Amino acid sequence: MYRESTNMERALIVGVALDSDEIDINTSLEELKELVIAAGGTVVSEIIQRRDNINSAYFIGRGKAREIKNYCDELDITTVIFNDELSGAQLRNLEEVIDRKIVDRTNLILDIFAGRATSKEGKLQVKLAQLKYRLPRLVGFRDYLSREGGGIGTRGPGEQKLETDRRHILREINNIENQLKEVESNRSIKRKKRIDSNLPIVALVGYTNAGKSTLLNKLVKINRERDEIKPVYVKDMLFATLDTSLRRGKLSNGQEYLLTDTVGFVSKLPTHLIEAFKGTLEEVQYSDVLLHVVDASNKDLDIQIKTTIEILKDLDVLDKPIITVFNKMDKIDIESLIYDSMYIEDKIFISAMDDNHIDELVNLIEKRLPQKYRRVSMRIPYDRQSILDYIMSNYDVENIIYKEDGTYVDLEINSLDFHRYEEFII
Repeated sequence: MYRESTNMERALIVGVALDSDEIDINTSLEELKELVIAAGGTVVSEIIQRRDNINSAYFIGRGKAREIKNYCDELDITTVIFNDELSGAQLRNLEEVIDRKIVDRTNLILDIFAGRATSKEGKLQVKLAQLKYRLPRLVGFRDYLSREGGGIGTRGPGEQKLETDRRHILREINNIENQLKEVESNRSIKRKKRIDSNLPIVALVGYTNAGKSTLLNKLVKINRERDEIKPVYVKDMLFATLDTSLRRGKLSNGQEYLLTDTVGFVSKLPTHLIEAFKGTLEEVQYSDVLLHVVDASNKDLDIQIKTTIEILKDLDVLDKPIITVFNKMDKIDIESLIYDSMYIEDKIFISAMDDNHIDELVNLIEKRLPQKYRRVSMRIPYDRQSILDYIMSNYDVENIIYKEDGTYVDLEINSLDFHRYEEFII
């Protein structure tokens, strides 16, 4: 039994263990517990049922549902959270027997996202996913959405919207999809500008709470004389940040590159959520290098690695250079670190909390970027000022000398710009 926390929604978590499950039920429930905490609840206790198959009407069986009802009465539990996605009929049947609010894993994750999204696009994406999830489950949601107090699983579209007819909800879904097309169009324009700038793009991917945002902040500060860029929000909890962050980093040769953070992954990530955030996750497809950040101290790191790889496979980006960053090495001895190397080629062991090995990571990124850099001297005529402006904005220029026939500069230039401005290279 877990320790209680006051002033929080009291939850019982329920897991079903099948012989066909790849993930250990205790591992999965531990993650579910963290999700409940992230949603603002407290886990009072847990129940595991081992079954050969899922009950179509109650998921766990009517007898077990009655047992849970008695358990909730004894422990003053207000919410029962299942570790799997439930159908509308299962939600309704379980609520009738248990007489408590029933929340499944998918709705729990959507609920967390609803509370964390801050950008217009993020809010629209979550709302779209919630409506698509709730549409076939309106009857199951009716009872507890009408109760006072709200709580876990009730953030986002309110009772009034969900109690209207399906056609109204379908119109709302269509309206949100149209709004997202506009937002995605603007993002495409910004993406094109980034691509046209020829700055290489490095995307951080991985399990939620693996330390992606902390690492991004560290990489942004490296090779910079002063702290001039706003750091990304960091907190030790699942899904602390949702919206994609974009910052500029600098390689050891002075060349700038773009760092983009992505929404963290989790096992059994809801299909609706992957679909809704597909536009945002597409940013990964335009990156040149992926940093797969792994929490080295997590006992289930192999499961987390596999989960991330499967999502990257769905996004069709496994052909890109992937650097596996084993983070949080301050919490574990490298000798005791055991992992499956099946999905790992380039790797590095760091702690994003300190500067050790960060330079090595930056050098590894530089080696894996497809654009190669050459050290050159250039003479840019005064009547081609726009070229000088571009060079000064995108490169760390050295030895600037002004002569009668133009401006002379030394720098390391990428191969694309080398060929573009070859006539000015001495």
